[in-house]
Amino acid sequence: MGEFELIRRYFQHPLKPPGVALGNGDDCALLAPTPGMRLAVSTDMLVEGRHFLSTVSPEALGHKALAVNLSDLAAMGAQPLAFTLALSMPRVDERWLAGFSSGLLALADVHQCALVGGDTTAGPLNMCITVFGQVPEHLALRRDAAQVGDDIYVSGCVGDARLALEVVRGTQGVDAATWEAVRQRMERPTPRVALGLALRGVAHAAVDVSDGLLGDLQHILSASALGADLCDDLLMNSVAISPCLKSVKPEFVSNFAWAGGDDYELVFTAPPAARAAVAHAAVQSDTPVTRIGHTTAELGIRVRASDGQVWAGLPASFDHFV
Repeated sequence: MGEFELIRRYFQHPLKPPGVALGNGDDCALLAPTPGMRLAVSTDMLVEGRHFLSTVSPEALGHKALAVNLSDLAAMGAQPLAFTLALSMPRVDERWLAGFSSGLLALADVHQCALVGGDTTAGPLNMCITVFGQVPEHLALRRDAAQVGDDIYVSGCVGDARLALEVVRGTQGVDAATWEAVRQRMERPTPRVALGLALRGVAHAAVDVSDGLLGDLQHILSASALGADLCDDLLMNSVAISPCLKSVKPEFVSNFAWAGGDDYELVFTAPPAARAAVAHAAVQSDTPVTRIGHTTAELGIRVRASDGQVWAGLPASFDHFV
């Protein structure tokens, strides 16, 4: 099978939402954002052996490849519009391609995000997606917009994906049901697009949690020239910690939750006066949120234990080059 037949068979996406004037099949796609909107653009690459295991199903891999990009749009409060796919693979494997494209395009259809172009080539297995969304300029959830005294929230659950990774590494053992649950969190993350849209005009700043809660929160704090006071009890005694994570030793629970990575949740700030609006956004998007602390004028992140003492050191989040 040649390159163009491969694209026609597996990646010719019929979806054409408003805003896509011309999809794949030409030299360029043509996008037409709604007047008054700004384009939100993000790129993520997944490399075999670095971001995913060779044992992951192609359907799950297709899902995750797009999900991690949609998560970036969610963090900006942007509505998905379209994406491109650059795919490198050692050989043409029709069974793998059918599964990968099925998982990829199923999630694309859920979010009305059209595949409008890209490239394929022979080489080591990796995929790079560039996603396009749109958001009113004055409602974008920029990292540099947090304010002193903002509440800090995290969506959904954190730490489960890290637990799954440690099970794979052999450092943790769990029962079959727990393994299946945390494996799904690692391989099929849920991009919080609905929450990001619901937080427009409510939250000040947001970022998605890809490398770890503390590390990604620091991106907001650095951009906004702020610090943070966080409470370990607020996180540990909330819906953000799943029964799966609670099944392991307590010292691992806190570390995985605060710095585990691969969660693809949102951490965001909002003024205390907006607590009711944040709660409404959570209900509207069917996404639980947990308040874990507040921003401060004093720089740095401080995590307080149940006795009020500040942790002497913080667990390190993921870094590709460390």
